[in-house]
Amino acid sequence: MDLKLKDKIALVTGSTAGIGNAIARSLAAEGATVYINGRNQTKVDEVVEKLKGETGNANIKGIAADFSDSQQVDALLKQLPEVDILVNNVGIFEPKEFKNITDEDWVRFFEVNVLSGVRLARVYFDKMLAKNWGRIIFISSESGVQIPAEMIHYGVTKTAQIAVARGLAELTVNTGVTVNTVLPGPTLSDGVGDFMKALAADQGKTDAEMETEFFTSMRGSSLIKRFLDPAEIANMVTYIASPLSSATNGATLRTDGGVIKTAF
Repeated sequence: MDLKLKDKIALVTGSTAGIGNAIARSLAAEGATVYINGRNQTKVDEVVEKLKGETGNANIKGIAADFSDSQQVDALLKQLPEVDILVNNVGIFEPKEFKNITDEDWVRFFEVNVLSGVRLARVYFDKMLAKNWGRIIFISSESGVQIPAEMIHYGVTKTAQIAVARGLAELTVNTGVTVNTVLPGPTLSDGVGDFMKALAADQGKTDAEMETEFFTSMRGSSLIKRFLDPAEIANMVTYIASPLSSATNGATLRTDGGVIKTAF
């Protein structure tokens, strides 16, 4: 299927690894001009060259920016003043007992997970409306619907992303711009992989045993009983980014493996 993404300009935040990297690769494979983002310019440059080789797309570029620093975000916006597709993927997480989550933790999580997308959308959204086409996609999480007890601050920021996306969608009436949210389930990104390996080591279990335990005790509602591959998230995002998804707007779309236990 031709997703008609050739010559579209896409920015994928937090795309040097994990879900963001898979999304960037998928968009590039469809012919889009893709901007990779990460905090370290050397790492960004390495990923750009790697994706060029993997996809055969020479139109892959990189911009380093730390989304906890508004000045670095402003610098990114000056380098890339306009995009067709904005994928707000950058995010942080950490398991932490509620009583130990400080005010500084709450602010840091909100700054990176929520305000990063707000700041970019504030600049790009009106330009999309002016040309009557654009895609803004927030990568939230099933944790935004089912707040995890082990990281409440993370879950709250993921809920906020859903709200921001729906609010922006309300401003797209009768235009070719869409704003949607994707809810990944537990995904085997680098951070999650390291977390699971540490748990397995602590409990004297193999990686496979730990995965089984995770989907029994922590995410028992999963229907697929495994971690998602980042490429499975990317497949959904790439479609939503395409002109073919024009009837999907203001939606919260699940790629959660059935973890969320409702049909609506």
